[in-house]
Amino acid sequence: MASANLNINVTEKRMMSEAEAASYCGFVAAKHFKVCCNVQPVNLGGKVLRYDKRDLDQWIDTEKTGDADNSREAILSRL
Repeated sequence: MASANLNINVTEKRMMSEAEAASYCGFVAAKHFKVCCNVQPVNLGGKVLRYDKRDLDQWIDTEKTGDADNSREAILSRL
């Protein structure tokens, strides 16, 4: 019986579209992501906006520690 080797190289994306960033952060809809997440996308030229995975991770960590301002006024100001 012949044997085969499968060589797979996976490169993890650092920059994500809005839909990818929303999914990465656990949001079903990108519109909810835009309301809740205060991470600013990076303009890569023209109309190409991408979210940096490192910035998203930092935001998630801030949310976990409770450092974010989640007062009623702060939430309403993001809407």
